[in-house]
Amino acid sequence: MKRDNAYTVIIGLMLAALFISSFNMYTLSNLEMSAQMSATTTTGSVQTALAQSPSDVTPKGEPRIYGKELGVAYDHVHASNPKLADATINKLAKLDVDIQLTEDQKARYINILYKMDNGISCEYCCGARAIIFENGEPACGCAHSYAMRGVAKYLITEHGSEFTDAQILEEAAKWKTLFFPTQSAAKAEILKAQGIEPNYINIGSNKYRGIEQGAGSGGGGMVGGC
Repeated sequence: MKRDNAYTVIIGLMLAALFISSFNMYTLSNLEMSAQMSATTTTGSVQTALAQSPSDVTPKGEPRIYGKELGVAYDHVHASNPKLADATINKLAKLDVDIQLTEDQKARYINILYKMDNGISCEYCCGARAIIFENGEPACGCAHSYAMRGVAKYLITEHGSEFTDAQILEEAAKWKTLFFPTQSAAKAEILKAQGIEPNYINIGSNKYRGIEQGAGSGGGGMVGGC
């Protein structure tokens, strides 16, 4: 009888151990599946948002004051009309070549394009730290950087009292979002997801440079050649 009882106890313990082991494996499996689903949902939400509203960060219409003077509009830079986009970029780029800055103007220029919010760069078509060096000389030879430098020079020399440094950086950043619409849209979504205001300076400057990497934004979408 004692022997039978001992066998019963052993069998009971074995069954209990088997049940506990199976339960733990089931729980672990569910946890892993939940984690995978969560990761997929996070990435998917970014991709879905980009697919549904890729132009949310695209400036529209004519830039205030200088748009009419130069005959340029934000709408002129779009992948659907590469000829007009290139013509607009070249028009802004010529300003960089033609305009000479005084020492005081150059100091402001360096502050805007190199120092404020860590400056602004072409980042998606070259790896330069900013579109100018610390001394104000060009650091990147692509058409996009010429255009952004041209906008900054024009506003400093022609409308320096009407635009603050932050507003000039914002204008350069607006054009950058037009040059790189896909990447800018991805960056805007990541900024929003992290509770950061997706304004043009936060999107276009180097303040949050690289924050959108790995979010499924892809590497295409450039308007205008480098």
